[in-house]
Amino acid sequence: MDIPAFNTLALTVDDDGIATLFLNRPEKMNAFNREMKDELLAAFDFTDQHDEVRAVIVTGKGRAFCAGADLSSGGDTFDYKKRGGEGANPDDAHRDGGGQVAMRIYRSLKPVIGAVNGAAVGVGITMQLPMDVRMASEDAKFGFVFSRRGIVNEAASSWFLSRVVGISSALEWCFTGRVFSAAEAKERGLVRSLHKADELYPAAVALAKEMVEQSAPVSVAVIRQMIWRMAGAEHPMEAHKLDSKAMKSRGGSEDVKEGVMSFLEKRPAVFPDKVSQDLPDFFDWQGEPPFK
Repeated sequence: MDIPAFNTLALTVDDDGIATLFLNRPEKMNAFNREMKDELLAAFDFTDQHDEVRAVIVTGKGRAFCAGADLSSGGDTFDYKKRGGEGANPDDAHRDGGGQVAMRIYRSLKPVIGAVNGAAVGVGITMQLPMDVRMASEDAKFGFVFSRRGIVNEAASSWFLSRVVGISSALEWCFTGRVFSAAEAKERGLVRSLHKADELYPAAVALAKEMVEQSAPVSVAVIRQMIWRMAGAEHPMEAHKLDSKAMKSRGGSEDVKEGVMSFLEKRPAVFPDKVSQDLPDFFDWQGEPPFK
């Protein structure tokens, strides 16, 4: 497996299949720019395409996770008409870049853990919302600061944020635009746990391993997409329909035979099915409605 090289990111994969995606602009507090957006999309394509990768951790190099959008363009930073010039990616003229990243993480076939090692502001926090778990250092800071910049919360956070923390917390944080502590983030459910700075990353790795070491990779991929997609379903019947199709499809798989026999024989399971080729074919697990 050839791990790609990036300019704004650093990607590693350990022997247990835990990929770590480091936001790597420490001199800019890992501020988000168009290049980082494109590289994040490519990195998640890579982790989904390789069966050796079982889970993904996202964290930052240096003292910040991500301090938000790179504001070096000054007042034109968020001017989409000026940004989408000749030769630019057509999406950049009319689609929010943070939203493109959030939608790509949402479609991930591998569990995603955010290890928030420092400041996470603006897109630095909204990009985390479709991650499955967020863990933070005790001195991390968070801020949905968009109203203080004259813009609105982006990265599809108007869908994700209230599902993570509830409407009241979501609106309070977005209305005020204030920066708040890791302790408040944990109290309101934005993060799972707080850790000393030097213990955060090892804790994230330990959780990633626990998620995948005894689990069938195809089951994990399907479960992830089922739970996220059903978060927006109009009725539990939609979940019942999807569950039923998934159970019928997976029920005759080699993974299920191995899972049952390993339990009866009291031994670790060795699941043969692969995410790259054995996902149930009744659903487009990485599809999404067109952007119009």
